[in-house]
Amino acid sequence: MLKKSLYDDVIIKPENLPQSYFANQTRLAREQGYGDIEISAAMREQAQEVIIADQRSTLDNWIEYFTSPDSNSYPIWAKYWVFTGMLQLSTFDKEKHAFGKRDKNTVAPFPDLNREALSYVIDAIVKKVNKKNIPAQADNPELQTLLQGANFGKLYVWAIEKVTPAQESELTKTDGEWVKYNQGSDHRLLVESLQGHGTGWCTVGEETAKNQLQNGDFYVYYSYDQNGQPTIPRIAIRMQGQNIGEVRGIAAQQNLDPYIAQSDILDKKLKEFGQEGVSYQKKSADMKRLTEIDHKTKRGEDLSTGDLRFLYEFGSKIQGFGYQKDPRINEIVQNRNIKADTSRITGFSEDEISLTLNEALKGGIKYH
Repeated sequence: MLKKSLYDDVIIKPENLPQSYFANQTRLAREQGYGDIEISAAMREQAQEVIIADQRSTLDNWIEYFTSPDSNSYPIWAKYWVFTGMLQLSTFDKEKHAFGKRDKNTVAPFPDLNREALSYVIDAIVKKVNKKNIPAQADNPELQTLLQGANFGKLYVWAIEKVTPAQESELTKTDGEWVKYNQGSDHRLLVESLQGHGTGWCTVGEETAKNQLQNGDFYVYYSYDQNGQPTIPRIAIRMQGQNIGEVRGIAAQQNLDPYIAQSDILDKKLKEFGQEGVSYQKKSADMKRLTEIDHKTKRGEDLSTGDLRFLYEFGSKIQGFGYQKDPRINEIVQNRNIKADTSRITGFSEDEISLTLNEALKGGIKYH
């Protein structure tokens, strides 16, 4: 009954799913080279089901924890303070070090439940209310300020970043193990291994994890924790059938963290996929480069000679994840002076460059 009432109050309604969500999906598809896709009614309905299911499962994590014996040591008022504060939080932005604010149009799941961070926050707020000494507060003006405001979201961020894994000392250790979750296997094992680690991966949502495992295998690289157990997720490789769908890390924007990026852990793993691994790296790099050039063009910035060589496919063809040539290439090129660009690339004058057969037949042409 409690869950049903909460679902009605805080889970997004299908009619409130913002158009901006689908616009973002269209943009992401375009940046991966799929072109301008059209969001069908069936795709909208499926997205609604996944978003709602993920919000329910992540909300359930908090409900079940606070109604379990594991949280009996916390005062009822502290649980209420945490829970009502958590309901106001959206996505955690690792660059801004803050949670976004949740409203009726928020599509993100509820915050990850990090029990260690939560314990620290509740302990601190209970001591503050009871006017007891907080050891960590004396030497930490930031914590003093946060406790004065008693804002759960800000205190939770502080605890996640300052107190809990993955601390910097743990991230410097990159030794670990790859774990493969087979296509069609129990998605809950994957979800449970990610909860509480603040990866930022959408796979922490049960419905998303279920869908992803229906479409292919899923690999996670876990580094060893302080007890020598592979529990800290660092890299995810999602398969789409026999193809690599995406690679994600735990840094901002789901990039690889600097310690993993400096290692050869991902490169070694991708080599195991043979030509598919090589192809993925090429496609991923090409799509990032083309997106950068597209953004430069829209901002009216000059393109470098290297950008032009890439855009006009000197040396190698641009590869994307779609079945057709990325439409952004022609969109950018058709608004440029092709002869002037080719002159910069080749070093020949515009008079020595031909774009048509008739021009080439006139003579004096050094590049066609």
